[in-house]
Amino acid sequence: MAEGSKSTIVRPFDSVSIAEAAALIAGGQPVAVPTETVYGLAADARSAQAVARIYAAKGRPDFNPLIVHVPTLAIAETLGAFGTVERALATRFWPGPLTLVVPRTPACPVASVATAGLDTIALRVPGHRAMQALLVESGAPLAAPSANASGGVSPTKAQHVLASLDGRIALVIDDGPTRAGVESTIARVKDGAVEILRPGPVTAAMLGEASGLPVTGVEGAEIVAPGMLASHYAPGKPVRLGATDFADDEFGIGFGGVGGDYDLSAAGDLTEAAARLFDALHAGAASVKARIAVAAIPAEGLGAAINDRLSRAAV
Repeated sequence: MAEGSKSTIVRPFDSVSIAEAAALIAGGQPVAVPTETVYGLAADARSAQAVARIYAAKGRPDFNPLIVHVPTLAIAETLGAFGTVERALATRFWPGPLTLVVPRTPACPVASVATAGLDTIALRVPGHRAMQALLVESGAPLAAPSANASGGVSPTKAQHVLASLDGRIALVIDDGPTRAGVESTIARVKDGAVEILRPGPVTAAMLGEASGLPVTGVEGAEIVAPGMLASHYAPGKPVRLGATDFADDEFGIGFGGVGGDYDLSAAGDLTEAAARLFDALHAGAASVKARIAVAAIPAEGLGAAINDRLSRAAV
């Protein structure tokens, strides 16, 4: 779909909209579809031209690899080489919000542009009914980064997709707000440990319990998985973190005992806060106030993923 050619169509999730989306994917076009984490911009990962259209719609740097979604672990194993630990993690957390980075298989048909030319591939089996239905109907592995302009706030509702991609893609499947609200955890197994490349709903403690291995984080500039750019999730305004109160020109995002224009969770519930995070940043971006300020979020558990996204939004 040519940029600005016409408005993007929004369809409610049902068998008709899934068939329409699958036909667009067969024609090499990307479509927006919800997952349990955020809305993704999905296209056939085997087609370099289709994947290039994802990059074009998002304005995404071509050195940032994409997650490839498949319906089952068995299909994932045709694309990537799974060791004992990776298979145990997949069995425990799939379908669900965990992405595993593994070596590509020799016969992997995924276009190299989807993996940014790396010899590894980021794979996930999603747990959302709409994405699963589209995977089955299309019969294709689907590359699907978040359905927003690159570097912007990730979409957790169909209207968030339209805020930055209206006219740039043909179709959005609307199945309501996403459940998790932050993107999947990305991990790889390396040197006898599980490395978290991007924090998410599957926490370090969960990965450690399931794998029996130590769990570490990765620091540095090497981009080996999606979502590792230092500046990401930007709402287009300055963002101040750790606020205990808010100035008149700040859109306040509250948490726990700190209120604001938008409260992530008055009860201090991290799961509720994660689900509402990107909606709060979208609301702040759309407000008349010049800046955004966010109350402090505890760093434990899911708070690590929330703080990771906020720190990138504030760069």
